[in-house]
Amino acid sequence: MESNEVHKNSEISDLSSTIQDYLSFIYVLERDHKPVIGAHLAELLGVSAPTITNTLKRMVKAGLITMGREGTHLTESGWNAAKVIMRRHMLMEWMMVQTLPWTDLHSEAHQLEHAISATTEAALMEQFGRPETCPHGNPLPGFEKVVAGWVPLAEVPAGTKVTIRRIHELAEENRQLLVYLESKHVLPGEQATVTEILPFNQTITIDVKGLPVILGISAASSIYVEIM
Repeated sequence: MESNEVHKNSEISDLSSTIQDYLSFIYVLERDHKPVIGAHLAELLGVSAPTITNTLKRMVKAGLITMGREGTHLTESGWNAAKVIMRRHMLMEWMMVQTLPWTDLHSEAHQLEHAISATTEAALMEQFGRPETCPHGNPLPGFEKVVAGWVPLAEVPAGTKVTIRRIHELAEENRQLLVYLESKHVLPGEQATVTEILPFNQTITIDVKGLPVILGISAASSIYVEIM
């Protein structure tokens, strides 16, 4: 991404923080080819279904999304705005990575992402060496191919050695999960071995630094790894 592209698509100051939050979640769902469902958005955003409906209607009028029989989708303007928001969020995480615990990066970045300018965004991209992923391993917009070969931990057979690469954006919303993962060293870059899979109680056990870590299959589905 060239610096002039940053400036060209980065004027989102007229969008409220609420609209920016909606764009972020819709972006992640669409990027992952998941349907944008109102009930799911309500759960993620912690608001009521009527609030979701009203806000989505406002976004349609603003030309950010379309809604119809084929579902809810970002328009070109919506995509451009969402990419800026996601990129700024991830750059804020990198800015604080030496200062705050890994667990707190996502929530703190969420408070700051709406405030930085296009000029600051471009400068931070250069300062951090044009990162391809955030500290949680998720791809900055435009770098999705970097993570394409990583697979969900829940799909890895027992006995396989892996390198942990990514904690999915939606899992970042679960702070309790992040606290647990950090305490057990289940972090991007760490190596692990899948030691046991128990379908009857929906758990998977991995060995990290010589210690067992038990994860629910749901949580393991949000952890992406590279098979060694």
